[in-house]
Amino acid sequence: MKQTEPQKDRESLYLEVSAVNGAVSLPLHSSIVLFLLSYTECSSFHVYLVTDRADILQSLSGLVPGGLAVSDVRRDELPGLVRMCRLPAALEPGACFCRAGLAVVLRHIIQRTCQLMPGRRDVASLLGFKNTCLKACAEVSQWTRLCELDIPSAVEEHLRNPEDQMYRLPAAILNLEKRLGEPVKVHNDDKIRRQKLQQQKKSDSHLKGPSTEMESRPNESHPGVELSAALAKLSADAVPSPATRERSDIRKVKTTDLPELDHVFAEGLYFTLTDVVLLPCIHQYLILLQKHTPSTLSHLPLLLRWYQRVQELPSILRAAKDCEMALLSLSTADPCPPQPENPQPSGAEQEGPQLKQEPFIGGPRPTLTKLQENGIDAVYAAHPCPTWTVDWESLPAAVNPTEGKMSDARAVRKQQQLNNLVAMVTELAHPGHTVVDFCSGGGHVGIVLAYTLPKCQVILIENKEESLVRARDRSSQLGLTNIGFVQANLDYFTGNFNIGVSASHAYCLSDIFVCVCLCACVFIDVSACVRYAIWFPQEHMVLCRFADQTAVSLPPERRLIGKRCMGLVDLDRSWAAETHGYSVRVMTMVPEGCSPKNNMLVGIPTR
Repeated sequence: MKQTEPQKDRESLYLEVSAVNGAVSLPLHSSIVLFLLSYTECSSFHVYLVTDRADILQSLSGLVPGGLAVSDVRRDELPGLVRMCRLPAALEPGACFCRAGLAVVLRHIIQRTCQLMPGRRDVASLLGFKNTCLKACAEVSQWTRLCELDIPSAVEEHLRNPEDQMYRLPAAILNLEKRLGEPVKVHNDDKIRRQKLQQQKKSDSHLKGPSTEMESRPNESHPGVELSAALAKLSADAVPSPATRERSDIRKVKTTDLPELDHVFAEGLYFTLTDVVLLPCIHQYLILLQKHTPSTLSHLPLLLRWYQRVQELPSILRAAKDCEMALLSLSTADPCPPQPENPQPSGAEQEGPQLKQEPFIGGPRPTLTKLQENGIDAVYAAHPCPTWTVDWESLPAAVNPTEGKMSDARAVRKQQQLNNLVAMVTELAHPGHTVVDFCSGGGHVGIVLAYTLPKCQVILIENKEESLVRARDRSSQLGLTNIGFVQANLDYFTGNFNIGVSASHAYCLSDIFVCVCLCACVFIDVSACVRYAIWFPQEHMVLCRFADQTAVSLPPERRLIGKRCMGLVDLDRSWAAETHGYSVRVMTMVPEGCSPKNNMLVGIPTR
């Protein structure tokens, strides 16, 4: 593998390289990205291996698929947006749009491959039903968190300390084994489940008839319906099977009485991106188990079956060979007889018994009364500039939120919300400052800030690609040069900045945003419900439950209680920030009717 000169019109892909005790290797996240590049045969990216050491390419020869343009780069030479993110990361030509995080980068590689090679149905199918495979971010999807974070982290921990972890199965691996044993739900699965019932009845009739060796094992020469459906989906030349009418007794069976479908691949019947993510991780883990504790393999029968089934795909075998991944054969990974003692799980499985959460009964009034009797109540600061407004009439159309797909009434309320946020940032920002708009959506806040603060650098961070692309297109119309875009989960952004702003109302995102900002910056947040507490947990959960009840459609008295609960939740937030050296003001946006959730927090570091 030799270093290749980069081309200016080619997208850049940055992968981390590890160096431990002088040995150079690829972290699992980097290996997974390279494995997908080989599987898709995508060569439209220039791959940069990020390291602090020189001359590493020769050491990694064979681990990087052939046909890729590859270079190494030092961390201090990374482009600005990439340097602000955890790797892997992909940077578009022009260096203003960066995608970071494993799931985001992998989905982008697939989409890019489909753009360049529209006929690759096998690649397009990796994104699953409605192209949603691993689309939900890890903060809200347990499945994405398991595949993107938990399993790679658990396997790498075992690789670093194989002796310490010898007799422990990671909680993430046990979770995956459990998932593989759960019934499968797929879109329009009624037909497949009826086919399975028909096959089962046919098998039963064979067993009751004249006994022969073949008739006593009817399914050995005919794969199950699940596997047939999965293989048909994988075939590039697959054509819809002719419509056949089930037997009358099969048609009459209620859907609830049909047999459940079994897993063929990780997410169910069909091979998806999830399988590509898991294979390098599980492969490394099985090698480790085989070397140190082969008896442990007997406790993972479903995982082993999945591992062998994935190897039946020619594209997987080709990609594995290209990445020098010597997959284990059936005989190599054959499970040993079950042992009398189960191995100890690690991680969360080892924690003591969890306290049972008592069901909530009643309303918020007892909690509000209890807190008030103890001198705890919401306190609002005066708005420092209640009459300040953006001069919307003088701004280009692309800056105005009325350009978005929303009603006139909503556009006016959006302008009023922006007046509050932009006023706060304008009061605090100085030339040269970096302002980050977290959960930016289509860029309503960030674009106004970039236009009105031309001497500041503004960065928009958003997980939804469609929203961020729309924001980029709007900024291009304006010719803005002081703006950058990062598609990533919040925890993938690690850059330094001076002011953080967020108008997200999505439950835990406000708290994650505040935690990110507590590093060393000013933060401005439009509040939402939270899940963490300084007070007693039960009281805090009551407040969180009712702080969301501020919609204009609710009765006035109920909205007032919701406002009080929201104020107490934000008081809790402000106390938490003050313990980290911040002075926090909690205020109400003006006019109050501009948003049902109209609290605004402004935190300024005092040290």
